[in-house]
Amino acid sequence: MVPTRPQPKPILAIAPVPPRAPKPLLRLAGQAIADYRMIRPGDRLLLGLSGGKDSLSLLQVLRTLQVKSPVKFDLACATVDPCIDGYDPFYLNAYLEGLGIPYFYRRQAIVARALKTMRGDSFCAYCARTRRGILYETAREEGYNVLVMGQHLDDLAESFLMRAFHNGKLDTMKAHYTIDVGDLRVIRPFVYVRERQTRDFAERAGLPVTQDNCPACFRIPTQRLVMKQLLAAQEKDHPRLFDSLLAAMRPLMGEITE
Repeated sequence: MVPTRPQPKPILAIAPVPPRAPKPLLRLAGQAIADYRMIRPGDRLLLGLSGGKDSLSLLQVLRTLQVKSPVKFDLACATVDPCIDGYDPFYLNAYLEGLGIPYFYRRQAIVARALKTMRGDSFCAYCARTRRGILYETAREEGYNVLVMGQHLDDLAESFLMRAFHNGKLDTMKAHYTIDVGDLRVIRPFVYVRERQTRDFAERAGLPVTQDNCPACFRIPTQRLVMKQLLAAQEKDHPRLFDSLLAAMRPLMGEITE
């Protein structure tokens, strides 16, 4: 299916003054960007925007950095609609238009395809891989050289445990890497940020979060949910758990620049 842009949609009643990203998020994202040299002069960034709390929080951080940072870069957003019942990113077109940020909408029946072709894989892994491929295509078509993803430290820790438990590997998501083809870089500025920080910001700032971001993920049991519950239980007894996990994962996240 050839990706198509959405038709013009009516402007919705959204807060006229965009919220300011809080200093802790800016500091942690800025540190990760500097540590892994994620953003370079003249980069054209395409943020994968699902409408969830993480990607919407990252959008506000990048908007702030775009103004304040001496490193100049372009910013746009793209949404992949997997045609899941209950997931409706319709409002994002108006929201991004109000912010003056270029926006690309791609709609593909990922769930229907997964039910027909998925073999020996989790639905979440299949969906994430397919969405990422569509975002790669969009970045190439529209002239963006960096794909920005919204995964945070909790996501990395969950991936770390999943791969250790089920694949016998010490591995997790990379903070910054170049894809195999060599024409795009992928960055994750929130690798030092906790999920509770994006949740708190989204709630306090009234970000227009899609409440049921991926209904299928709640209907289909996932390994990631098990890991999330395990980490939450362990953190109650070990408050510095994620500091220790970050230290353990650093060699797996990519090379830190000097």
